[in-house]
Amino acid sequence: MQEQVIITENVHFSYQDNEILSGIYFLASKGDYIGVIGPNGSGKTTLMRIILGLLAPTSGTVSVFGQNMPDFDKWSNVGYLPQKLALFNPSFPATVKEIVALGLLSGKKTPKHFDKKDEEAIENTLSLLGIEAIKDKMIGELSGGQQQRALLARAIVHEPELLILDEPTLALDPDARDKFFDIMGTLNRSKKVTILLVSHDIGTIGKYASKLLYLDKRVIFYGGFDEFCKSSDAGKYFGPFSQHIICHRHDK
Repeated sequence: MQEQVIITENVHFSYQDNEILSGIYFLASKGDYIGVIGPNGSGKTTLMRIILGLLAPTSGTVSVFGQNMPDFDKWSNVGYLPQKLALFNPSFPATVKEIVALGLLSGKKTPKHFDKKDEEAIENTLSLLGIEAIKDKMIGELSGGQQQRALLARAIVHEPELLILDEPTLALDPDARDKFFDIMGTLNRSKKVTILLVSHDIGTIGKYASKLLYLDKRVIFYGGFDEFCKSSDAGKYFGPFSQHIICHRHDK
């Protein structure tokens, strides 16, 4: 039986009497690569923040690595890249290398200091994302795409078992976007990292992810893309033409 990494049960969330999420239930197993899709205002980012314990659901429960929020204490197992750099201050006085090093702090006890193994992890991650040449530049001097890659490096430098990415490719050019998805695929396949990737691009996520979670305040569909392709309910919701474009199982 596969290890359950995330379990959400009947999660509801309301804000100022507006229902944002209604009865969300899904399981994410170790090694899943889940594309989280939905229209604007569908609750995608809200659900990710609830899973991370940044928001408390109005009702329902969330379990991550077998622990319920808000008692979760395995943050060293989790990497997070927020939406559109929303939680990032570009004026923060730090270099790219220093930003990436922050990703190692959650796994350290006091006093927190870096050793040779940490330095190797930082250098390897900078190289993986192709940003070793700018490691000594101040983060505020970089383009949006470079900042995004630096923050992605911070999210993965400690080799998390769960990676939550909210619109991670918005600031990337096409070449960098392809490189990003190559890296995510490698992490998922070789290290069994569980990935939840929020995207607005429903037309391409099927190239990369193994499962689709389509939200519109409730779960419209959750399952593998082969299952999605054969789902009569999905066909009724999206139309058969769009359904087959989304699944990317007819490309050849």
